Amino acid sequence: MDLLNALYLKLKEELPNLTLRQEEPMARHTTFRVGGPAALMALPRNEEEVRGILCLAEQVGVQPFFLGKGSNLLVADEGVDAFLIKMAGGLNRLECQGENGLYVGSGVSLAQAASFAAEHSLTGLEFAHGIPGTLGGGIFMNAGAYDGEMSQVIAWVDCLDERGEPHRLEGEELKLGYRHSIFSCRPWLITGAGLTLSHGQETAIREKMADLARRRRSKQPLEFASAGSTFKRPAGYFAGSLIEQCGLKGIAVGGAQVSEKHAGFVINTGKATCRDILTLIRLVRDTVQQKTGVELEPEVRLLGCSLEER
Repeated sequence: MDLLNALYLKLKEELPNLTLRQEEPMARHTTFRVGGPAALMALPRNEEEVRGILCLAEQVGVQPFFLGKGSNLLVADEGVDAFLIKMAGGLNRLECQGENGLYVGSGVSLAQAASFAAEHSLTGLEFAHGIPGTLGGGIFMNAGAYDGEMSQVIAWVDCLDERGEPHRLEGEELKLGYRHSIFSCRPWLITGAGLTLSHGQETAIREKMADLARRRRSKQPLEFASAGSTFKRPAGYFAGSLIEQCGLKGIAVGGAQVSEKHAGFVINTGKATCRDILTLIRLVRDTVQQKTGVELEPEVRLLGCSLEER
């Protein structure tokens, strides 16, 4: 906490216009709607502020945690003694580049980027319209849905290293795989990316997005708070099918429940705690392992908490 206090004072002094929040409730910043307070949160509005933040954090010896819309994040009930940089709302540049390209800032929502692409008759990003995260989060996890994923459209990624120095990564440098990128293991902040799409007809593009939206509404528990698919897809299987096969559909721990609509989703029925959700994830993981021999790996990122019993 001493380091965070020192960082807070430095940020206030060097970046007086930067929005800073102390003891910020994380339930406000995650789609699970759970989580205690984060010790310190910065909400930069532009890349200049981001560079300053990273430089000062490096000087003090604090490693930030980068946050978008919190759509794939579970935070401890007790909160987290950490420094978070929230990108959603900042770095929101969005423009066409060349014949069939887009530049998208990391704080732009995937839904907004997909709609912008449709407006300019560019196809290839329809799959992302219903993913409730930002471009930065989408790249970090190589997000995907309905046979599409970010690796199919990403040409290059602009990022800042620990000292705030800019880099552009492309191709194999990005190490894009199933729910993985180089940013999963390197603490660099994504500022934006170039996307390569194809020309299409706006009407057909919007019809495809509407069809995918109907399919999501019919199959996924969108009326409840969640972090989307709770588990990664195990090789040769579907997590939801395995969970249902083990008789776990609808099972609940406190306010957390395996969705009765789609067993691949753990949902917050209204008053779930992080502890409820973690306990249910453990129960599902262990039961599926015991009954089928398949080990489910959570897709949800954990902050301030662990799947190991304490």
